[in-house]
Formats: sequence, C-alpha cells, structure tokens
Amino acid sequence: MSEFRIEKDSLGEVFVPVAAYWGAQTQRAIHNFPISGLKPYPAFIWAMAVIKRAAATVNHELGLFNDKQAGNRLVTGDEMAQAIINAADEVIAGQWPEQFVVDPIQAGAGTSHNMNVNEVIANLANLALGYTLEASGKPISPNDHVNMAQSTNDTIPTAIRLGCLWRLDELLETLDRLAAAFRAKAAEFDDVVKSGRTHLQDAVPVRLGQEFGAYARSIERNREKVAQAAEGLRRLGIGGTATGSGLNAHPEYHGRMVITLSRLTGLALSESDDLFESMQSMGDAVHFSGALRTLAQDMARIANDFRLLSSGPSTGLDEIRLPPVQPGSSIMPGKVNPVLAEMLNMAMYQVMGNDLTVMLAGQAGQLELNVMMPIIAYNLFQSMDILINSLNAFNEKCLIGVQANREKATGWLAKNAILVTALNPVIGYLKGAEVAKEAMASNRTVREVVVEKGYLSGEEVDRLLDVRSLTDGGIHK
Repeated sequence: MSEFRIEKDSLGEVFVPVAAYWGAQTQRAIHNFPISGLKPYPAFIWAMAVIKRAAATVNHELGLFNDKQAGNRLVTGDEMAQAIINAADEVIAGQWPEQFVVDPIQAGAGTSHNMNVNEVIANLANLALGYTLEASGKPISPNDHVNMAQSTNDTIPTAIRLGCLWRLDELLETLDRLAAAFRAKAAEFDDVVKSGRTHLQDAVPVRLGQEFGAYARSIERNREKVAQAAEGLRRLGIGGTATGSGLNAHPEYHGRMVITLSRLTGLALSESDDLFESMQSMGDAVHFSGALRTLAQDMARIANDFRLLSSGPSTGLDEIRLPPVQPGSSIMPGKVNPVLAEMLNMAMYQVMGNDLTVMLAGQAGQLELNVMMPIIAYNLFQSMDILINSLNAFNEKCLIGVQANREKATGWLAKNAILVTALNPVIGYLKGAEVAKEAMASNRTVREVVVEKGYLSGEEVDRLLDVRSLTDGGIHK
C-alpha cells in the first residue's frame, strides 16, 4: 500500500494515491462515477478557483480565519488565508489541471466537483505551510477553511456564470471576425449575378454578394443575441449557501464577494436581487444556452448552403469553389469534399444537442436546488469551446479562401426561365407563365420565346431583363 495514503471523511477511511493532491471525497467520486471518462473544462476549474480565492479574501477581511495549533506549531489565520489565496492563484493560472478528475456525470448539484477543488487547494496550501500530504492534523481543512461560508449549492451556479463569461469576449470576437470575413466576400462577389433559388427551384436573380451579405448579417444578429443573453449571467447568487438563506455566511459576505469577484476577474458582475431564486432557477443558463443554439442552427444553415453551392463540381451547382484542404476519398482519386462545411455542421449539431440537455436539466430542479448543475456546466462550456474552435477553423481554412465561379453562376442564370417574372408588369402573369413553360420545354431562352410570340421586341426584352438591375428590386417597365 506504499502507493497510497489514508484519508478520512465522514464515512470513514479511503485509500488515495500517494501523490494526488485530492482527498477522500474526490477519491470516492472517482470510484463511484466512472461514467464518461470526461473531465471538467478549464473554464469550470478557473471559475471555481476564483470563487475559492475570493472567499478566502473576503472571509479574512471579515476576521473569520482563526489561529490554529497544528502539530508543534501555531498557524495564524493570516497564514492560512494567504496560503489558500496563493494555492487558488496557482489553479487560476492553469497549474495542476491533472488534479481535477471528477466525471461531470456524477452526484447531483456538483458536490464532488466542489470537494475536488476544496481538497486540492487545501492540500496545496498545507504543503506551502510545510506540512506533508500524509501528515495528520494539517491546519487547513477543505470544508472548514477553503469552503468557508460556501455550499456546493451556491458555488456551482456561480461557477457556471463565471465560466461562461470568462470566454464570452472570445466567442464574440470570433463572431466579429467571421461576420467581417463574410462582409469582405460580399463585396468581392458583388458583381456576380446568379440565379436565386427558393424551394431549391429556380427563382429571380440575386447577386452572390447579396447572399454572402445576408450570411454576415445573420452572424451579426446572433452576436447580439448571445451578448444580450449573457447579461443575465452577471447576476451572482454566491452567499446563498445551502438554500438561499445565507446560513453560515457573514451578512456582508454576498456583497463583498461580488465586489471581489468583479475585481479578480475584470468582469462586470452584480448582486442577485433574490438569493432564493438564484438557488432554485437555472433560467439564466438555459437562456444563454438557447442563444448559443440559435447561433448554431443559423451556422448549420450556412454550412448547408456552402455544401450546396459548391456541389459537383461537374454535376452540381459549382457556383463557389472551396479551398481544397485534404483528399476527399480513399478510393476515388481527385475527389475533394467540402470538409470544413461538413465539420461545421457536425459541430453545430453537437451544440444543439447540448442545448437540449441544458434545457431538460434546467427544468429538472426541485424546490430550493437544481441538482443537475454538473451536466449543465459541462454542456455550456463544451458548446462555447466547440463554437469558438469550429467557427475559427471554418473562417480561416474555408471562408477566407472561397472563390466565385462566375462562369458557372452566369451560365445557370442564362438558362433560368423564371427571369420572365420581370416581364409581369408588361405582359402579365398568365403570358409570363406561358413563356416560362415553353422556354423550359424547348430549352430556349425567355428572350427568344417572348420575341417569337411578338409580346415584346428584342430591344424591349433586353432592357427589361437587365439581370443586374433585377437584383435591385423595383418595377421594371
């Protein structure tokens, strides 16, 4: 058993790997929940460590750290608070990621997550004070000191909020770059007049630049939705402790924690106006997830368009050419697939599935607590991670290098009998329908059929069917 040390909790003794910084409760969770093999996201570890650091700071300022006799020395409250702060700072800086090991699919509310953080920070602090991991009577307790004035029930929802806000600017900047790239392509492709399509059937002309400009605007609107939805996450319920009553927390703790967390994170945060509501409801997290889902469904739609517009090339639309980034087939030489658009589809489907999990978990709370918070946290952080990474990859490896196939786009447009729509104000809908049917049946142009039937002269048709002017709307006579 030299590879293990003995730790104790309220249920008894537990064998913990001798080099592990976690303790008994974390080890029980490792044993009890070998479910997915997943580990908490860095955003979650960072958020929890920030909370522990802020709590140590606030509780120390309130004079709640008492001196303690530990072994043959007296450890002052100042020393204990500073040791916790220093240990939390190490975790905040990204050290010790291998010590956070509890599966996100675990006991309800996230007690195992919370205790994993408490135990690691406590042991790091004790080591800094000169105590060994094996020592009995270590001065700093995971529960009494690192978790002072806290409960899993207010730290986990606070960590969810902070963790999402931690990467919010990164996500918004990703969307800004993506929208700007679409805007640039819209300007580049503004001279390409092509066949519009509705119901996947021929429609009146549009410019390729108009299609790409619409993609840009969609992304800009989704950026607004995400930013607006994130505002509710800034309202923190830390200090509600177990049920929202604030039991075991100093009366000034909640307000001081919000101020301290704002200072430590640089985030604009505010106090909850109802700590009981903040304990009960995951509504803000569900709302934010919904904004991510809306973004994902719009990006999936755009990815589908890219796959369709680049289809073929010989037997498809082939109106745009995507950068070739890897061979497309293990058996068909020369085949190149729209892999970045395909990746984007899959990434967005994962985000949409995550949102369903968050929504179901959000409504599964009962009375004073939502016990499904660990899976809400994991899915939100994964969605943000996937969105940032996939959108950046799509932008840098696909969108920036997209080229218009002007010849193919104008060629399809020339065959489009629906151009006759522009003649409706002059020859009427019924004659227009007659012309369209005959043009498609005989594989001739609208111009040829209209002139043959004597409805208009060639000069009149050419003026009315100026395809560039048709993309600007209005009535053509």
